[in-house]
Amino acid sequence: MSPTAPSRAPLPGPWGALLYEARTTHVRAEPRRVFRHRFPLWLVDLDALPRLPWPLRPLARFLPRDHALHPGSPTLRADLERDLAAHGLQLGGGRVLMLAQARSLGHVFNPLTVYWCRDAAGAPLCTVAEVHNTYGGRHRYLLRPDAAGLAGVAKDFYVSPFLPPDGRYHLLLPEPAPDGARLHLSVRLELPGGPALTATVSGTGRPAGPAALLRSALRYPLATFAVSLRIRAQGVRLWLRGLPVHPRPSAERAARP
Repeated sequence: MSPTAPSRAPLPGPWGALLYEARTTHVRAEPRRVFRHRFPLWLVDLDALPRLPWPLRPLARFLPRDHALHPGSPTLRADLERDLAAHGLQLGGGRVLMLAQARSLGHVFNPLTVYWCRDAAGAPLCTVAEVHNTYGGRHRYLLRPDAAGLAGVAKDFYVSPFLPPDGRYHLLLPEPAPDGARLHLSVRLELPGGPALTATVSGTGRPAGPAALLRSALRYPLATFAVSLRIRAQGVRLWLRGLPVHPRPSAERAARP
């Protein structure tokens, strides 16, 4: 994130958003397994969410309940500001960019949503990595990455029954360029014995508009359903291989929104 980048320069295109054809790769260390799939990702400004014409709205919607951690939050920005304030951070009208899948055909599941937050002067304030698990739980990690987008944080949220609840994440989350230049993010989970899992997301964005959305919908039909199904299918494969299961902590069960 560059401190000199403009704070309110609009994202390109008729909807003021970028649409990426993204590819994610998950590499599990033990047993070694590699999972890959493609799906659409959106980069949007929380203060200028895309307003699609009504015939296209079933294909892409951004609803607070899909991301908000606090019931009753009127907007996603207000929900995020509540968490930032708890850490002594104030946006002060600054810009927040969100990278996530949109709700499509009534369904959405985002294993990882990223928010890049800037203050009123346009300077980087923080990056928030919001993790969702398949049990309906959500958790936000507030990060202070360096100029390259690198940050580390202790794991304190249950994601997979095949990974222990402890460990440390090493994340590379540079803020995407507003011109849609190539996106590259990575998350590596380190355990005492070494790396356990590395996930990367890459892609090239283009201005979001009717043509880009329809092209994406045709190329990746039912994309949000596919993400959920693939995660569960991968879990079944690992279970069939006899991997030990780590029970979900009771405290995490109670923390579901």
